[in-house]
Formats: sequence, structure tokens, C-alpha cells
Amino acid sequence: MNNPLSLQLAPQRWAVGALLAFFLVQTATAAIAIKSGDKIAFLGDSITEAGWGNPFGYVRLVLSGLEANQVKAEAVPAGISGHKSNDMLARLQRDVLSKNPQWMTLSCGVNDVWHGKNGVALNEAALTGGIYGPEAAARGTYQKNMAAIVDQARGKGIEIVMLTSTVIHEKLSNPENAKLALYNDTLRTLAQEKKLRMADLNALFQQRLQAENKPDQMVLTNDGVHMAFEGDKLMARGVLQAMGLNGSQLKKAEQAWAMARQAADDAKKATKAAASK
Repeated sequence: MNNPLSLQLAPQRWAVGALLAFFLVQTATAAIAIKSGDKIAFLGDSITEAGWGNPFGYVRLVLSGLEANQVKAEAVPAGISGHKSNDMLARLQRDVLSKNPQWMTLSCGVNDVWHGKNGVALNEAALTGGIYGPEAAARGTYQKNMAAIVDQARGKGIEIVMLTSTVIHEKLSNPENAKLALYNDTLRTLAQEKKLRMADLNALFQQRLQAENKPDQMVLTNDGVHMAFEGDKLMARGVLQAMGLNGSQLKKAEQAWAMARQAADDAKKATKAAASK
């Protein structure tokens, strides 16, 4: 018997594949869009906060990946744990626009879904007919919040790299990931309409998890949401690709990450050995 959810998501999977192929072709021959001296704001939630706070988080890896290709950029960290689209819109001026970056990556959606009735409705129909209480109206809708963030940033001349949300638990068939797919479709549509660069991280995560086929293990995250090193690397690779790095440039980035991680592991072992003497 056919699974109704699989049938419902089949067109979305096709669209994800088509969009991913488009962006792979788009960036394969393009020059690196980021220039030395550019400031990149990384707007997001706890995944982005850890992406900066962790020395091997995805924000740090994006910067070191650029540097491996002779591009020295400056980060404007703007990730705050627990934040949703309404929170990011409310602090956009303070945390991003006032810093005058040339670029902004926008990572938002996991908490809008994951927080359930305390999340942010996708659109007006979901807001009035869904699980959300009366106080949810003050949070607005995901569609309107994300469009407002994009419009305000572009109004300041900031180039945007849109990131689709990764996963909510690594079991891709769960209801939260099915709901998240609708939010990611909103981002894909918005990116197309506004002609934004896009890192379709959700598509990359789905491909990797399906290929690994380890439903009872954590492959890319520590807890189903927050990144392990493999997840951070995959996020950074997707962002760098959207910024214009080609295959050989991505390989340089990955080699730099591997060398830095090995050096950190060696230093940790040396410290432990010295302490045991």
C-alpha cells in the first residue's frame, strides 16, 4: 500500500532535487562572491550560535574555508538559542543592519516548527486554523517574518544567502520534518522570487542521511538538531558552495578543516599526556 505521506512529499522531493541541481550548476563556474574585507552576518538560532561558539562550528568553518582560498572575511555573529523568525525580525536592526555587513546568511525555521503551539505559524491559514493560541498572532507568520527580514536587509544593500533548515531529528519520516518541509518550500520560493543565493542544506542533509541509512544512530547531529562535526562540515560546504566556491576550492576548504581538526586533537592528546605525568 502506498504511504500517503510519501505521495504527498514526492513533488517536494522532486523540487528539492531540481533546485539543488540548479544551484550546483549555478555555482560550479562562478567566482567566489565574497571578497577579502567583507563582513558576513550569520543570523540564526542555537545552531548558528554554536556555529560561532564552537571552534569547529559551521560559521567558523565557512570563514576558514574562505581563508583557505585567500579570502579573509569578518564574521558578525548573530545566532541566539531558541529564536524564531519573529525574534530575528525584532533584533535585525540591532544585530545585523547596524553592523553594516556586505553579506548575511539567514538560517531560521527549526524553532518555528519545533516549538509546536509556541512556534510560528507558516501562514495566515495555519495561524487561524491550527494549534496556535491567541498569543500567537503577536508572533506573526513565518512567511511574512522571513519576507520582512529579506526586504529590510536588501534595503540596506546586504547580499543574502538563504539557508534551508536542516532537520528536526534524523529520522526523516517524522511529523516534524514533514511540517518543516513546508517551511523550507517557503524559503525556496522566496529565494527564487527575490533572486537570492541559496544553500539548500535540508536537501544535503536528506541525501546524506538516506545514503548513510543508519536510522538508529546520530550521523550529523549530537541530539537530532544541533550539529556534530559532520553536520557542521556539511552546512559549511553548502554555504560555501552558495557563495560561489567550485569543487577544487571546496576541496581546499575541506583539507584546511581536516588539518585544523587534527592539530586540535593532537594538542588535546599532548595536554592530557602531560597532565598524567
